[in-house]
Amino acid sequence: MNRSTVLLGMSGGVDSSVAAALLVRQGYAVHGITLQVWEHEDEAVSPSKKWQERGCCKVGIAKHVARLLNISHEVIDARDMFRKGVIDDFLHGYTTGTTPNPCVRCNERVKIRGLVDLASSRDFTYVATGHYARLQKHQGTPVLARASDERKDQTYFLYRLDPSWLPRLRFPLGSLLKSDVWREAEALGLPADELKESQEICFVTQGDYRTFIEKEVPEAKTPGLFIDETGQPLGRHDGIAFYTPGQRRGLGIATGQRLYVQEVRPATNTVMLGSEESLRRQECTVSDLNIFVPHLLERPTEVHVKVRYATPPTPAILSPLTSSSMRVQFRVPQRALSPGQSAVFYDGDQVLGGGIIQPF
Repeated sequence: MNRSTVLLGMSGGVDSSVAAALLVRQGYAVHGITLQVWEHEDEAVSPSKKWQERGCCKVGIAKHVARLLNISHEVIDARDMFRKGVIDDFLHGYTTGTTPNPCVRCNERVKIRGLVDLASSRDFTYVATGHYARLQKHQGTPVLARASDERKDQTYFLYRLDPSWLPRLRFPLGSLLKSDVWREAEALGLPADELKESQEICFVTQGDYRTFIEKEVPEAKTPGLFIDETGQPLGRHDGIAFYTPGQRRGLGIATGQRLYVQEVRPATNTVMLGSEESLRRQECTVSDLNIFVPHLLERPTEVHVKVRYATPPTPAILSPLTSSSMRVQFRVPQRALSPGQSAVFYDGDQVLGGGIIQPF
């Protein structure tokens, strides 16, 4: 009997490595793909350099795991696609006063899209990744659902997947706890001291994101005014690209009270500061939607909404405004909503869709 074929994204991290082992154990014919989205590793120049320090995709470990499991593996250069779809979007967002999420865009535009396109061109049956997410059946149709390990669930980063991709996706880790995954990694003999958790922004390997922006877009360092909520000047800032709602550190303002970034206003090159209490908002508008459940665009619906990866879903009412935007009214005001970030909608574990928070 012919085995089902699966194209697996292998970053070289613990999760995709264990996903490979599980798929082999389940009887799939696995072919590993590492999409090289950032810098190339150079074994000749730095053979002693630890794998996790060589960039966001640890190709050396991916190759090692493929050999251990006796599966085929190849590296595909996706740097141009990553530059256009993720880095340019990241830089444009910050330099125009929003706070983008590169991991969301990467799955939508590069990693999973790239794997699905490649699988279609090569007649692979399925595409798999090491994300913590599940696929469930609802009225016979696959739906995206939260992982069993709530602390590791990554559906916040996956809500922009094309619904047509879902029938062929596989998430082998979706029903496992992270502790289970580490045990599997140890059983494989993987170098645990080198398998660090992925960075939040994989391409920012030196300093922080502000250093990256200044290097890539030097003109982003355009000073302007910090202002209070009445418009009165409070001091000078370094450039709107370096500030995001809720930020307190690095403002360099001494007023006798704690001030936080409230809004970034690109039209006037100003950054509005205010108190902790002023950060809370009852509602926001989201657009650039990706919706799995059409009725959200037809009538007001009560759902749960995540406005950032690290916070739990909170009750809210969604009300459609247009075919591509809706209002989100929270039961409890939310702190530091950031234009450019994602709001993801849930019904229990099921992902209903989401969109990008718009400027206020």
